[in-house]
Amino acid sequence: MAKEDKKKDNGHYDAKSIQVLEGLDPVRKRPGMYIGGTSTEGLHHLIWEIVNNSIDEAMAGYCSDILVRLLPDNVVEVTDNGRGIPVEIHPQTKKSTLETVLTVLHAGGKFGGEGYKISGGLHGVGVSVVNALSEWTVATVRRDGKVWEQRYDRGVPKAAVKAVGKSKETGTTIAFKADSQIFPEIEYSWDKILEYLRYQAYLTKGVRIQIEDRREVATAEDEHKAKRYGFYFDSGIISFVKFLNRRKEVKNETPVYIEKTVEGVYVEMSLQYTEGYKEHLYAFANNIYNPEGGMHVTGFKMALTRALNDYAKKNGLLKEKDGAMTSDDLREGLTAVISVKLANPQFEGQTKAKLGNNEVRGIVSSVVSEGLAEYMETRPQDAKAILEKCLLTVRARIAARAAKDAVLRKGALEGMTLPGKLADCSTRDKMRSELYIVEGDSAGGSAKQGRNREFQAILPLRGKLVNVEKTSLDKVVKSDTLKPIIIALGAGIGETFDISKLRYGKIIIMADADVDGSHIRTLLLTFFYRYFEELVTGGHIYIAQPPLYRLQKGKTVRYAYTEEEKLRIVDEITKEAEAKAVAKGKKAGKEEPAALEGEAEPGEEKVAGITIQRYKGLGEMNPEQLWETTMSPASRLMLQVTIEDAEEADTLFDILMGNDVEPRRKFIQTHAKTVKNLDI
Repeated sequence: MAKEDKKKDNGHYDAKSIQVLEGLDPVRKRPGMYIGGTSTEGLHHLIWEIVNNSIDEAMAGYCSDILVRLLPDNVVEVTDNGRGIPVEIHPQTKKSTLETVLTVLHAGGKFGGEGYKISGGLHGVGVSVVNALSEWTVATVRRDGKVWEQRYDRGVPKAAVKAVGKSKETGTTIAFKADSQIFPEIEYSWDKILEYLRYQAYLTKGVRIQIEDRREVATAEDEHKAKRYGFYFDSGIISFVKFLNRRKEVKNETPVYIEKTVEGVYVEMSLQYTEGYKEHLYAFANNIYNPEGGMHVTGFKMALTRALNDYAKKNGLLKEKDGAMTSDDLREGLTAVISVKLANPQFEGQTKAKLGNNEVRGIVSSVVSEGLAEYMETRPQDAKAILEKCLLTVRARIAARAAKDAVLRKGALEGMTLPGKLADCSTRDKMRSELYIVEGDSAGGSAKQGRNREFQAILPLRGKLVNVEKTSLDKVVKSDTLKPIIIALGAGIGETFDISKLRYGKIIIMADADVDGSHIRTLLLTFFYRYFEELVTGGHIYIAQPPLYRLQKGKTVRYAYTEEEKLRIVDEITKEAEAKAVAKGKKAGKEEPAALEGEAEPGEEKVAGITIQRYKGLGEMNPEQLWETTMSPASRLMLQVTIEDAEEADTLFDILMGNDVEPRRKFIQTHAKTVKNLDI
């Protein structure tokens, strides 16, 4: 049936399509059970739930346009041109179906009725949860030649559903204002929403998704402040893969694309290999991102390993001495998107992190195996390029294992496999233990003397750090600077990495606050992100923040970590001194004469009697100062390294540390003007 015909008969989408399971009361009491929490992620999840309803309409063939608007006063509005939520009286609740969907938990068209064959999960939960967690919600439906509307305050209807106008169009608009009683901070991220909508557009080819940011548009004169963006992809996930690899050198110019429906499960997959070393695998079920994978990912990996090994053996590309290629070998440099759509997805958790349908594994495996075999037979040059990349990884793995074994054998001669220059801590409680990776011998010496030996270990860096973005694993484990870090961490690397063997709960990068220090931090962060991503995502990596200035007036000593803080402290010390002078003068019956300022020592400056020392490096601080300012848990300032957006972080590392000079030059030109102090 054509899309137009479907839309005319509404696809049997009426009151009988909606099934009711239980009430709405628990949502406000325990919002974390429904949206994962009340943080920024939970706040944005409200938008995802409403958008997903519109995407479900698009996947069913009834919606071609979706508009998301961010309005003043933290109002969000999502509009689609789908069929519109039914408004007639529901047979179970005896209320309008629209009111039922918006106010009753587990009421929706995805529970076995005829409303949807495929959807992003139990979104009857989603729209009612959004309603319950909003200060107010307004639902507007264009359907049956009329415009229907109902308003809700914290999930409670203010009046019955009523017709407020006429329309030949169909569709639904949900406007809501998140409740400040539930969410401690309400601030929507344009970039986060943009990324989510981009993914949805890639996964639903042919749907047009637009977003408008009108938060600063209060009057017609402010119209120029509005931001607009739109997505539309005819090629779907092929475009997605090309987007992910847009700054990378690829092996197969034409991405693999497979699309097939088996036993009611729609499987879509696209992949492309790059010259890089990191895997990028994005898995979706019914357009819901599954960061922890699931059965579709298991099936994909099985098929990839089997198909590429079979082709390599059949065509004489895989030598007997190489052995079989492992799943890890075949995923190095791989960029892949796997998307499945099925009638009854079984997700683990409300946030749908993992797909659990067992039947999906075999279906995906057979579809991908067949599709890959066909691709390689019809595109032998692309197949050869892919397998050359994979076989290079196999040989590098073998070389890396030999090098790693050699590293560990050498380490054993230094005592307990630990590098000789490591000053270890005494505790074996890794939740308390900290490893400071320190730039320079002088700073390393001060850190060793100033540390708390019970729980703080010091590893000084010596020699030049390699850029792992341009280096294979076998060369990384041979590196004189990175090898001691690998051994000290104790968790292995590559295929032998085991986070349970990690010896330190905190790994702290401590480098000078200058350009060289920034370069070292970037190289180390690249190293950890590429080879120890689990340490980054698990919150184990920190950056120490040494002070830039030491300020002293008399016995008062303060430290400043930024230029702005220095000025503020100067002002505070000056005012305190003036207040003391006035108080002392009154007590003596007269004002005291101002104290004479002495000459500043080299490397210091005097401001209002305050001696200001600028630290050029960690080595300028004595052990006591380094402990007090940078290492003492009671007074130190540290930044925890997190990755909110792995794909963006990966792109940034590619720009800053990769082979392509032009994107790096453009990045530097773009951001140079925002740098206030090149030494920071």
